[in-house]
Amino acid sequence: MISSGAMGRVEFNPMDPAFVADPYPTYHRLRAEEPVHHSPLGFWVLTRYEDVVMALRDPRLAKEAIAAFVAARFGAPVPAMGLSMLDRDPPDHTRLRSLVSKAFTPRVVEGLRLHIQQIVDELLERVRGGGSMDLIEQFAYPIPVIVICEMLGVPVEDHERFKGWSLDIARGLDSILLPPDSDVPRRSIASRNALADYFLELIATRRTAPRADMLSALIAAEEAGDKLSENELLATCILLLVAGHETTVNLIGNGTLALLRHPDQLRRLRENPALIGTAVEELLRYDGPVQRTARIPSEDVVIAGHTIGKGEMVMPFVGAADRDPAQFYEPDRLDITRADNRHIAFGWGIHFCLGAPLARVEGQIAINTLVQRLPKLELATAAPEFRQSLTLRGLKSLPVRF
Repeated sequence: MISSGAMGRVEFNPMDPAFVADPYPTYHRLRAEEPVHHSPLGFWVLTRYEDVVMALRDPRLAKEAIAAFVAARFGAPVPAMGLSMLDRDPPDHTRLRSLVSKAFTPRVVEGLRLHIQQIVDELLERVRGGGSMDLIEQFAYPIPVIVICEMLGVPVEDHERFKGWSLDIARGLDSILLPPDSDVPRRSIASRNALADYFLELIATRRTAPRADMLSALIAAEEAGDKLSENELLATCILLLVAGHETTVNLIGNGTLALLRHPDQLRRLRENPALIGTAVEELLRYDGPVQRTARIPSEDVVIAGHTIGKGEMVMPFVGAADRDPAQFYEPDRLDITRADNRHIAFGWGIHFCLGAPLARVEGQIAINTLVQRLPKLELATAAPEFRQSLTLRGLKSLPVRF
């Protein structure tokens, strides 16, 4: 939420419950009045599409220093297993990403389409006779969890074991926005360590009995010794498991909510299922699963006339950029046929989401099957509650009737 101080300056409070429920009015005002905003909380906020893209592309705006920044702020150590590729800069980022990128190419993902459709069909069959469900818990969550578990080589039946750890790790992405006395960073690190212990057990099993899965391939790279250390192996496994489902759950949940709140667009998709490709891109732009990221300049950087000093925290707000009227015509209007839609929901530059092809296919199949198979689908609540997260935007639950 934003308010005006005594001198009329915009004050940005991302912890305000009203902002969590609907951040877009805040983004609009920041973009109009102070698009490069220095928060009293100690970071810079970027809300214009042009500035956000620049920040995501500029190699001077780095990621590795963020872990040390959080550690200094909270007195919490960097996790024992080190940093994943998401938090690394070249050349380490390039090396780590190359080890797993082949598993997520559009060609490989297209080969999963039939299996993903079977998963979706089975989930809908389970709930069909009940007439209602929690769309998050019973539909949006299981789809990407099953898929990433199978790809990685994690037993699907263990998902309840790591669900809480995953939520804590995802919440830990907000650490740099939280007050220094918050216990979120410590809980996040504890959950990362617990998940690392889980993977250590699984890795030990796979070393003696390799399978045709990503985990076995990563172990082979680690055993080769020149591509992957044991800590990097653990960090990569944790990233793939958590990132492989967290954002897609939100894509399916936020996207379905947006369609149910815009019955004209829901009707268009129901009447013309071939629109699902552009529909998912528009749903990603309209209310994307990732709202912001962070960078720290390795030297002084000037953005839109503002000098941001070396070592200061910069937060490009992707969710704000994707509603910028300078880039998108009528950005607050949901239009599933939007043609010029260069959204940045998956990021930009070297950290562009590795799993974007998989998330797109999962979102397309899940949402299209849902609206076609359940013609009477409707919200069973007037005010769905969003999770308390300032980085990932997703629903706690979404009760629906059909």
